[in-house]
Amino acid sequence: MTRRLFLFLLVYISSLLSGYAQRADERTISDYRQMGIPFYEGNEVKLLTTGPIKFQDMFAEIEKARHFIHMDYFKFQEDSICGVLFEILKRKAHEGVKIRIIYDGFGNKCSDLPLSQDFLKEVRNAGIEIEAFDKFRFPWINHVWHRDHHKITIIDGSICYTGGMNVADYYLHGKPKVGEWRDMHIRLYGSIVEGYEQIFERMWYVVTDELLQPGTFKGPDKSNDKVLLALTDRIPRLSPDMMRKAYCVAINNAQHLIQIVNPYPCLSNPIRKALNDALARGVKVQFIVSEKSDGQANADVTGLEMKKLMKRGAEIFYYQGGFHHSKFMMIDGLFCTVGTTNLDARSLKFDYEVNSFIFSPKTTAELQEVFRNDVEQHCYLLTPETWKTLFPKGRLIRARIYMSIKGLL
Repeated sequence: MTRRLFLFLLVYISSLLSGYAQRADERTISDYRQMGIPFYEGNEVKLLTTGPIKFQDMFAEIEKARHFIHMDYFKFQEDSICGVLFEILKRKAHEGVKIRIIYDGFGNKCSDLPLSQDFLKEVRNAGIEIEAFDKFRFPWINHVWHRDHHKITIIDGSICYTGGMNVADYYLHGKPKVGEWRDMHIRLYGSIVEGYEQIFERMWYVVTDELLQPGTFKGPDKSNDKVLLALTDRIPRLSPDMMRKAYCVAINNAQHLIQIVNPYPCLSNPIRKALNDALARGVKVQFIVSEKSDGQANADVTGLEMKKLMKRGAEIFYYQGGFHHSKFMMIDGLFCTVGTTNLDARSLKFDYEVNSFIFSPKTTAELQEVFRNDVEQHCYLLTPETWKTLFPKGRLIRARIYMSIKGLL
């Protein structure tokens, strides 16, 4: 009996040690496979770190389209960059390229410059199919819950653009209230494009009841990159906990360093706990959040969240270069995620969201360089003294009210 107990303990301890010996990326890949998250091999990833870079790159590829262009965006703002895009799309439609576009009804209604009926009529007359997800109509209660927060462009089944940017001028020129509107996108080649196309096809069916025929997908013609990607797709009612669990798994597997940039880190309890546990086991946690925000409630709740993390040992960097709307995270310098997901209740509990988890030290290092440059050039470290300056008594009271309301979601 004693010998059996000894052998059992030996096996148990060995399994624990072997688990901890695994790197964070290896453990996360294993955990994601068990969760049923799909993986795609042989991909190429390019970071597009500003609005001008994204639009220039994407417009050039749209010009090359020969078969179809699919776009699914939370918002198209009827301004100059949108005008440039749709002039290109009209020309491509005239050449025979099939163009299908989805936009969110609520996102359009709340836009500073919503797509007008005259604009939509002109676009449709040019041969472009454009439809609203969850059209904004009386009694309006339907728009309180699930929104299409995607930002996806797919060209000929061979290339995909996704990330945090909608189509609007403020990604080029900023906004008066916050200054520069900082954001980023990624360009993807390879088998992952099929996963994004399936997301578009599902959304198109929801909007139009039309089943699209699966396209033909191909990887990059010439690439030395063989990047493995996991595609996390939050679908209300079908996979409501997908994004929260994906983030928690990655954070829980971190052994050395967690770096996060997110515009609205009004954290859910599971993600807050995962970060607190990481700090408790000695993992360095670094956050970039913006001093200015497009919503006062978000800025105030973020301040309280960051104070809690700071008190537990996290390094919180406040960004002064405008509003950092980017959404990415790096783990141990080994893998990263870029996508549409904000770390708030809206994204994690209600909206359609999509993120790529990129298992590439090379891409992760490029993102870390972006992070490092932002810290050095545009940020200051949050301390108890600077927090008191940021949060005078009146703002602190308001922040606690907002936090209480958030806790009811």
